[in-house]
Amino acid sequence: MSRVAYPAGRARPLPPGLVLVAAVLAISWAGPLIRFATAPALAVSVWRLVLSVAFIALVLAFRRGALVGVGAVLRGRGGVLALLAGLFLAAHFWSWIASLSLTTVASSVVLVNTQAIFVGLLSVLFLGERPRLWQWVGILVAVAGAMLVGWGDFALGRDALLGDLLAVAGAIFASCYYVIGRRLRRELDLWAYVGVVYGVAAAVLTVGVVAHPGVALTGYPRGDWAIFLALAAGPTMIGHTGVNYALRYIPAYVANVAVLGEPIGATLIAWLLPGLREVPPVQTLLGGVVILIGIALTVLAGRERGSPPAAAPG
Repeated sequence: MSRVAYPAGRARPLPPGLVLVAAVLAISWAGPLIRFATAPALAVSVWRLVLSVAFIALVLAFRRGALVGVGAVLRGRGGVLALLAGLFLAAHFWSWIASLSLTTVASSVVLVNTQAIFVGLLSVLFLGERPRLWQWVGILVAVAGAMLVGWGDFALGRDALLGDLLAVAGAIFASCYYVIGRRLRRELDLWAYVGVVYGVAAAVLTVGVVAHPGVALTGYPRGDWAIFLALAAGPTMIGHTGVNYALRYIPAYVANVAVLGEPIGATLIAWLLPGLREVPPVQTLLGGVVILIGIALTVLAGRERGSPPAAAPG
């Protein structure tokens, strides 16, 4: 897998921590926005990714060496891993979005973010990046807080349980996607990488819709199309792409613990947004505090170890 060459004098990269904050804020809008859609989960997933690929195509059209960057992503073993990342991303979107129709925003977003544990384990097995003891403590504390946020939804019946299980499946798929991203983003350009991965995911989900007799690609009201566009522009382009940006500079388990801030944002948005008004119980607020403590432990323990080597911009 070849390293992408960057022009001399290119602007310095944005601080990955700042990008992560913006990404978490953007991703927090996904759950509440999807609750307003009338389209089924597969259709929402397809259009969210198709529109994101269209945005990325515009970015690549104005970048020098865009085709070279895409070729570098597809070359050799990196191409196989990028294809796998796209497949995992497609599975993540479908399972998580499907869970939102069966359980609440809080429960779904919380359970899908148990990916932090899976990412930590997979980072040890496949990346050779081992969290320190206090980082593991921080990960477990943050996930415990996330569980506290959605604890009340575990007794809402069979549909809620199925929704919870789909959200956990989404967590496993997402963890594989992010660990592969950490492996490839050490060397590959951001926009070329996400263009390939999002493109594969969009293609897979489009085939799934075409093969599904009960799901259509078109015929949805204007409100749904506005939601598709908002999901592509915010949670995907700013959110997921922002996390992929940060993966070049920080370990995957640190990035994913930061993403655990999403339940806090999503729950507050679902509480304040007209049309939802899902008032969080006291345990949700307490869980949010616990999540923040876990994030702080993980990040601060990582700083004690020292900063990772600088990577090329992108």
